[in-house]
Amino acid sequence: MQPGKDNLQAGISTFVDFLQYEKQYSVHTVSNYRRDLNRLLEFLLKKEIENWELVTNQLIRQYITQRHRQGLNGRTLQRQLSAIRSLYKYLQRHQLASHNPAQDIPIPKSDKRLPKTLDIESIEQLLAIKGDDPLILRDLAIMELLYSSGLRLAEIVGLAVDDLDQHTQLVRVLGKGSRQREVPVGRHAIAAINKWLVVRSEMANAEEQSLFVSRRGTRLSARTLQQRLSMWAKKQGLDQHVHPHRLRHAFASHMLESSSDLRAVQELLGHADISTTQIYTHLDFQHLAKVYDDAHPRARKKKK
Repeated sequence: MQPGKDNLQAGISTFVDFLQYEKQYSVHTVSNYRRDLNRLLEFLLKKEIENWELVTNQLIRQYITQRHRQGLNGRTLQRQLSAIRSLYKYLQRHQLASHNPAQDIPIPKSDKRLPKTLDIESIEQLLAIKGDDPLILRDLAIMELLYSSGLRLAEIVGLAVDDLDQHTQLVRVLGKGSRQREVPVGRHAIAAINKWLVVRSEMANAEEQSLFVSRRGTRLSARTLQQRLSMWAKKQGLDQHVHPHRLRHAFASHMLESSSDLRAVQELLGHADISTTQIYTHLDFQHLAKVYDDAHPRARKKKK
């Protein structure tokens, strides 16, 4: 074995041992690291590089570009670049390299996967829960509100009783970046929340302001909410995992299918990627409310 390969291979071997025995990574993960770094090793040997200190930022860019041309997708390239960065952090800590040539190299974008959602029939099946137990009423109110208003997990567990305006049928939400918005609440969700509010006092501590509380009478945790949704999905016979964000996706997709008004749905969701604040000012709220009332499957009034 030539000296250059010995030097490079030694760096990879000690790093992989570190992952396996000290970090206690899984066998599968360690195998991926070893395979990805051995690919880099082959590339460097062809370039006649004999030690890790000689590897430049430009060489790593060439390597990633070459792998991309060989047909690797963005996700795989991200993993390989991450492995190289981790290797160099290890080498730097052990004075085997003075720099990290993989730093500041942009990670190739992966093709965006469409989020999985639930069709309307699955939503109806999930929400067809019967019973007057306080936990049942609480969980049904949560699921109705998630689907009715497209809230994020953090947004719904953060709600206070006073955030819901029964008169206007709006809920005040504190979203990402501490941005506040008001979102319409459909009639099914309003009805479910009202049933929950009747029994909420049986569970909530005296000073607790949270809309949804746990058995202990305190604010319901995000983890518990996720577990309850997963449990209800199984109990209601759905053949897929249900989590809060999936109900948010269902809200968005069903609204778009019915209204085709992308900007209105973005406003309702509170997305930060709306191009300019001008969009907010140009979207009249009455228009948003009309889109919601006309389009949302559980807001539409049944025709007589």
